[in-house]
Amino acid sequence: MQTQSGDRRLLAPFVVAAGLVGLWASFELVLAKFVSLDDPEAALGCDFSIVVQCGANLTSDQGEVFGFPNPLLGLAGFVAPVAVGVALLAGATFARWFWLLFQAGITAGLAFVLWLIHQSIYVLGTLCPWCMVVWAVMIPIFLTATLRNAAAGILGDGPRRAGAYLLTWLVPLTLGSYLIIALLAQLRLDVLRYL
Repeated sequence: MQTQSGDRRLLAPFVVAAGLVGLWASFELVLAKFVSLDDPEAALGCDFSIVVQCGANLTSDQGEVFGFPNPLLGLAGFVAPVAVGVALLAGATFARWFWLLFQAGITAGLAFVLWLIHQSIYVLGTLCPWCMVVWAVMIPIFLTATLRNAAAGILGDGPRRAGAYLLTWLVPLTLGSYLIIALLAQLRLDVLRYL
């Protein structure tokens, strides 16, 4: 299956922009990790309060799930949406297998982000600002690409209509996801009290 021109208008500019924001946030987290490695007592620029901070997340076991800092995954992973978006803007078309691999990658990325959200809110009891930027771009990258793939028949004929319909609800779905995370954080951490 090849990408249609309508897909390019929606998917390409968005995944380039969101991927670049994800790269930027990941880079900032890597820099913060370097500072914390150099001086574990240093006040990081992303530490605003006991609840809103990067330090606790970066120095936790959850901050190095695979034995190296998680932000390195972001530096590597966010290159894919940027590359796909730039290629689409240049007129590239991709085979179905490519879209399925891209879908697998962003699905794995979202699953990891959801796990990190849970760990941040319910285990560490903190909200890392740069991490939240990563969450804020990963969710719509996943929704946009998944619904586009469903609407284009990449995921089979069954979800085509649902994908096309839900794609028109992309912004409310994304905002609803943010609202759910904000409510969970507020209920668990009473974030507003610490702002």
